[in-house]
Amino acid sequence: MQHPPLFPFPIPSPENNRRNCVIAFTTPQNYAGRLSELIQLKGWTPLWCPTVTVESTQQTISSIHHYLHPISNEPNSLLEEFSALAFTSRTGITAFSLALLINHTPPLTPHGEILTIAALGNDSELLDQDFIAKMCENPERIRILVPPIATPSGLVDALGLGQGRRVLCPVPSVIGLDEPPVVPKFLEDLSKRGWIPVRLDAYETRWAGAKCAVDVVIKSEEECGFDAIVFTSTGEVEGLLKSLKEFGLDWEMVRRRCPRMVVAAHGPVTASGAESLGVGIDVVSSNFGSFDGVVDALSHKWKSLENQES
Repeated sequence: MQHPPLFPFPIPSPENNRRNCVIAFTTPQNYAGRLSELIQLKGWTPLWCPTVTVESTQQTISSIHHYLHPISNEPNSLLEEFSALAFTSRTGITAFSLALLINHTPPLTPHGEILTIAALGNDSELLDQDFIAKMCENPERIRILVPPIATPSGLVDALGLGQGRRVLCPVPSVIGLDEPPVVPKFLEDLSKRGWIPVRLDAYETRWAGAKCAVDVVIKSEEECGFDAIVFTSTGEVEGLLKSLKEFGLDWEMVRRRCPRMVVAAHGPVTASGAESLGVGIDVVSSNFGSFDGVVDALSHKWKSLENQES
């Protein structure tokens, strides 16, 4: 398994005065490098334990391309029938970009109604000029929307009333795990606001297998093996629990082995999902537009504990 790149220069001194903290995190590979870097900037040691894999497949790319290419001798693509394109993840944007690469012409004609493209937090960085140019020769037809609250419900609020308009929603197809309620609720909320949401399985989220819990199991057997674990999605939590079960363990056993472990969630949606699976959360990032929020929340938690102990 290829681990996220480490910095080529010495890690700075830890922000807390206990020791060099070890932070386990369960993000898939496409997010691992970013979070690993932020953990190291705090002077901590990252321990990457991906519990899900997230990737595009030939089938998912073909599903996206279906909306980008004219079919049945029609002059326009199916995307012309939509008023909005709503991304709930960075991976969805990346998958859509891959499909755009194999499209010979932009799916939107230069003249027509504005298409609103919405994305959460730092994910919107991928909706750059190159992405817009591949969507339409006329950038005036594209409106980028970034909700002030980086959650699916925040995205629904920012889109406003649908009034019977259609919104294309590139979301994951979940394989080997129960689908978390996030996407179904997102689609339901859009419907309640008068939109006609069309689900598009743009990529696959799969359980990474029992091996993903090996480092957590080994470290949990050591005295103070790791100090915190960070979850960035509900699927990651379920993936870890499923893997622990393969080793004859459950979450409470890990908690007993690591009584000082801090469990952190990237935002309230992940925290709620973890709690529903029986995994208690100690720290929730209030700034969840980027991973800086959850790392800063961990730092604040330990500083508070140090003040109580001093």
